[in-house]
Amino acid sequence: MTTVLRKTAVFYFTIITGISSCFCTDVYSEKNPEIPAIAKYFSTKGRYEEVNPYLIEDILAVNRSILQPPSAECRQIHLTAVIRHGTRYPTSKNVKKMKKLYDVVKGIDVSNRNWLRELQTQWRMWYTEDMDGRLVQKGVNDHRHLAVRLSKLFPSLISEEKLRRGFITFITSSKHRCVNSTLSFKAGLTELWDIKDMEFDHTVNDALMRFFDKCTRFLEEVDNNPSAVTEVEKFKEGPEVRRVQQKVADILNVPYSSISYDMAEAAFYLCAYEFAIKTVNSPWCRLFDEVDAQVVEYANDLKHFWKRSYGYDINSKSSCILFHDVFSRLGKAAEENMSGQQVTEAVTVQVGHAETLLPLLTLLGFFNDSEPLTSTNFAAQAHRSFRTSHMLPYAANLILVLYDCGGNLRLQPLLNEKPVTFPGLADQASMPLYQDVLKHYKDLLQGCDFETECRLFKQPAEV
Repeated sequence: MTTVLRKTAVFYFTIITGISSCFCTDVYSEKNPEIPAIAKYFSTKGRYEEVNPYLIEDILAVNRSILQPPSAECRQIHLTAVIRHGTRYPTSKNVKKMKKLYDVVKGIDVSNRNWLRELQTQWRMWYTEDMDGRLVQKGVNDHRHLAVRLSKLFPSLISEEKLRRGFITFITSSKHRCVNSTLSFKAGLTELWDIKDMEFDHTVNDALMRFFDKCTRFLEEVDNNPSAVTEVEKFKEGPEVRRVQQKVADILNVPYSSISYDMAEAAFYLCAYEFAIKTVNSPWCRLFDEVDAQVVEYANDLKHFWKRSYGYDINSKSSCILFHDVFSRLGKAAEENMSGQQVTEAVTVQVGHAETLLPLLTLLGFFNDSEPLTSTNFAAQAHRSFRTSHMLPYAANLILVLYDCGGNLRLQPLLNEKPVTFPGLADQASMPLYQDVLKHYKDLLQGCDFETECRLFKQPAEV
């Protein structure tokens, strides 16, 4: 069931006293003291700017040369964007872990260690459980700015005329952070064009944007099945993670038994959230060096690999409904264009979660390394392509752009505003013929039925 909502004129967000609304604009550098050295390892808690560092200098910067259509006669006829929500507060579950760690820190001896004293005397545990993943002001800006950049990259599609004529469709998950991200995206466009005389609908559709909640087989065999993440738990009990826990305990001068993996991870998340939300290089970050951060990142990547990606076939197949929705929109635009009609849906903006985007990327075959991620191959996976820090920062986006190049349709995929190549179509670079894409995904287009795949009838198949 879908729900159509009206654009609201005012956004309501939790206001926390003392949170800075000023964001760093220094050029990214490993020597920049405002940016934690470990920021590029924050997994799904990372800023979009770490994926595209040029945005730190100019948040509205775009480079249209990256599109590179094969001929000057190519014109854009349709764009579908699947976008993760913007920067958010921690969930209540993570806030509880952070509070537990903070209680330990408050009781330690910090003599002669000024930065630890700062955690005890100057830093306050301001995160509360009622924040529970709500969008922060930085998240509002993530989507406002993304909307403006995409309008600059694709001005013939994301235009004032097409917005006013109803050729741009907005769909969102029901979660507040997604709804508010959608409102922010729309606000970016209406502010850009100073539109004050119209409002624009969006549709809440959890069947598309939260398909993972509706897939019985995924829920039973993976999401609610502790044995599905055995590799994750083995890694957490292994030597790499144990070294990180012991190092944190040594710095805090507490017994090793006092610091569990959850507590070490909570410290890592405190560093990540302080930076993502407030652009502060927090003292929490000093508990970790880059090697530590790589270990924590790998633990997170393992979790996403086994729970949302290539670890089990149902992880990607749960996104069949979204896959078919995307390709049906492309197909409709292609048919209308080839018959000489006006393309009635020039742009589709679909806002969801990291858990929406990753299964779809997996179904399409992106970031599939030759060896699966396991508890024992951390070192061997140092150069893996499956890096959630690169793939899934806040406001991560997969964009598919359909072009008419003199009667030949071509499809260009972009991830986080950078061209990528469809797996299996590398010989056609980043803009293959649309018909070749359809042939490549023929089996999925003819099958991949959500109801069939999500019916509980077979055991999960490991990679």
